[in-house]
This record gives sequence, C-alpha cells and structure tokens, in this order.
Amino acid sequence: MNRYHSVRFNFLMNFILTISNFIFPLLTFPYVSRVLGASGVGTVTFATSIISYFSMVGMLGIPTYGIRACAKVRDNEEKLDKTVQEIMLLNALVMLLALVALTIAVATVPKLSQEKLLYLLMSSTLVFNVLGVDWLYKALERYSYITVRSIVFKLLSLILMFLLVKNSGNYVIYGGLTVFAAVGSNLLNFLNLRRIVHLKPMKNLDLKQHLKPTLSFFLLTVSSTIYLNVDTTILGFVKGDTEVGYYSAAVKVKQILVSIVTSLGAVLLPRLSFYFEKKRHEDFKYLVQKALNFVFVVAVPLVVYFIITSKESILFLSGDAFLPAVLPMQLILPTVLFIGLSNLMGMQILVPTNREKLVVLSTVIGAVLDILLNIFLIPLLGASGAAIASTAAELSVALVQLYFLRELVLPMFKNISLAKIAISAGTALLFTLILKGLLSVGTFLMLVCTAFAFFAVYGVLLLLMKEAFTTEMVASLLEKLT
Repeated sequence: MNRYHSVRFNFLMNFILTISNFIFPLLTFPYVSRVLGASGVGTVTFATSIISYFSMVGMLGIPTYGIRACAKVRDNEEKLDKTVQEIMLLNALVMLLALVALTIAVATVPKLSQEKLLYLLMSSTLVFNVLGVDWLYKALERYSYITVRSIVFKLLSLILMFLLVKNSGNYVIYGGLTVFAAVGSNLLNFLNLRRIVHLKPMKNLDLKQHLKPTLSFFLLTVSSTIYLNVDTTILGFVKGDTEVGYYSAAVKVKQILVSIVTSLGAVLLPRLSFYFEKKRHEDFKYLVQKALNFVFVVAVPLVVYFIITSKESILFLSGDAFLPAVLPMQLILPTVLFIGLSNLMGMQILVPTNREKLVVLSTVIGAVLDILLNIFLIPLLGASGAAIASTAAELSVALVQLYFLRELVLPMFKNISLAKIAISAGTALLFTLILKGLLSVGTFLMLVCTAFAFFAVYGVLLLLMKEAFTTEMVASLLEKLT
C-alpha cells in the first residue's frame, strides 16, 4: 500500500475535481441557458438522456467492475496487464454493437432523426468511454492525474463555449462541447496507458471470466440509468423540449450538490475493495463510519439551504425565463441526501464485498417505481411530477439498501450526531430566513450573504456542541496548517 496515497489525499484530489465540476456549470449554465433558452437546453438534455442508454449498453457495467477487478490484482503486474487487456477488448466489442444500435435508432425514430448532427457529435461519447479506461486509473488511485487532466479539458471547453455558442441556433455546438468537457480527456488516458500497463497483445486472454460479473454490474447500470434518465426521456416525449429545459435547470443544481456529497465515496471503492480482499475488517468499518458521518454533516445543510434559496438559485443560474424550475428544484433536492446514502451503501459497501446483486435489486425497485410514477405524474404536473417521481425512487433505493445492511449500518447511526445536525441546520434556517427578509440586494449578493450566514451559523453551532466528526475534521485541518 506504500505506493498509494492516503484516502485523505485521494479525497482532497477528488474534492478539487468536485469543485471544478461545481464551478464549470456555474460559469457555463447561466450563459448557455440565456443564449439557448429552455428549448435549446432541453434539446441537448434530451439527447444526452438518449445517448446515456446506448452508452449504458456499450459499457456493460465495466466502469464499476473494472475498478474492483483491477484493484484486487494491482500489486501483480502480469495479472494486471492481462486483466486490463481482457476488459478493454470486451468493452470494445460490446460498444461497437451499441454504436450500430444507436445509428439505427437515429435513422428510424422521427424525434431523433430531426437532430442527426447533434446525435452524431454526442455519439462520440461512446468511443471516448472505451478509450478512457477510467476504471483502471481509479483502481490504481491515480486521482491527482484524473483531477488535473479533467480540469484542463473543462477550462478548454469553457473558453470554447463562450467563443462558439452565440445564439439559439448553436445548441449543436453546445452539445458537442458538453461531450468534450465530460470525456474529451479520455483520449489522454489512452495515450498515457502505456506508462501504466503493457499493451503488447497477450496470449490466452479469457473474456468469458469477466462476462458474468460484468453482467451483474450491467444490470445495476441499466436500473440506475433508467431511474436517472427516464424522467427526462418521458418528459421530452410527453411535454416537449421546453419542459425538459425547465427540469434540467432544477436537476443541474441537484447534480452539483450530489457531486459534493459523493466526493468522498468516489475514492473509497478501490481502497475498500482492497481492505475486503485482505480481510482488514476494522479498517473497512472505520472508513464506512467516516463516510456515513460525512454524508449527513454535508448533505443536510445543503438540502435545507438550497430549498429556501431555490428561486434565487434559478434566477442566478438561468434567468427569469426558467422560473417554472423553482418548484421542481425544491421537490428534487431531498435526493441529495438519499443519493449520498445509497452511493455509500451500494457502491462503497455492497460492491466491494461482492454483493452487487443486492445493489441491482435495490435499483430495479427504484427504476420500476420511477417509471410508474413518471407515467402517472408527468402528464399532470410536468417537470414537478418528474421531480416527485425521482425523489420517491431515490428514497426507495436508499431504504432497500439500508434493509440489506441493517446489521452493519444501523449500529453506525448511533455514532452520528443527528440531533446536533438537526438543531444546527434548523437554527441556521431561521437565521437565514430572517436575513432574507431584511436584505434588499440583487440575486447574486443575496446568495453570497445568505450562504455565508447559513453555513457559518451551522458550522459554529456544530463546533460549539462538539459534534465529533466536525471537531475532528477542523482539528485535522488546523494540524496541517500549523
């Protein structure tokens, strides 16, 4: 393990990456939403949801399986080389089939064929996903490399966004740039691959051994992709691109907050897989407890604050034209906590312990509930109906996984200061509402002032009440600075 950075360092790198994922939409979405309008943004968002289904098929669950498979053999060079070649070859074969299926769909479905150029550009996502082998870099805990190259490509796409997206007709360019920002750096991954593993073709490659476990992860990906994208897909077909545009503004805020809450969990999978393989059970439980504390301490205040400032957030991000997104945003924000919990229990506990089938079952339940609620609610409530369905689905996934892990996770709740978190968040809420009533400033200044007030009150109260996790983190930070 000496060749690998500490979990704290990996978390720092991933947190920096998360901050870049936070800043990029804050810089681009306000501009793009005003230039393209709800219809243009909705068209690209709908296309992204369609592409995600074919990408799901082409990746065959490899992004998660690859991390676990490579993490287990990362100290054996020969086994690692062989594993990487086998998974890459399997990935390429399946992705080729997905590309063919996407081509047929675009050619035959009228709503898709109207935007052939957009789908052509965005289909490159499938190719970059294969070349990227992100799963290998995560298995080897190369988070500093992942962070740097991702930030560089985001900066490039940011510059190109302001230079090339000038009017409502430039939505195709915007779609292409979203791909460039998200997966363009995967080309560097492929070029850098020779420095990590040997790519000289090996004999006796065995693809069959990976099929069964990847199919389990594929089922997980299918159910996850469905309940993450089916709301946008149904909304687009039933209500049109403009309603999708409103919904995407609400979801954009949620996605930013989710990336913050799950930033720690993202670095835990390879380490937890390693600990489980080496039977280091106490180390395993210690990391899980820390992650659970992190989710509650961070997610609860984020949900509360952005619910009470949802109007200001939408006005800042998207402008007056997107005000119909305020209620959907408020309805979908509780998923930040639910996703934080399900990400921890599913991807950081069940997957490393080879119980991914339980994750599949929980997400299938969530997907079925999501589809049924969307079919009923979207025709009645539009984007708000989609938000209600998404929140219910995420809650169901978290509850099912909590049931599976009740013997491990439920005792850990005793070590979480839920009362202190609730008191701190509630007091900060009242203070911020009073402040909002007294202030008479512009949208941006209102967000800055209320955010500072809310999180300052929340943090100070946690420290005054000596909440264990917060106190430990502050002490650790002060130790590093002194």
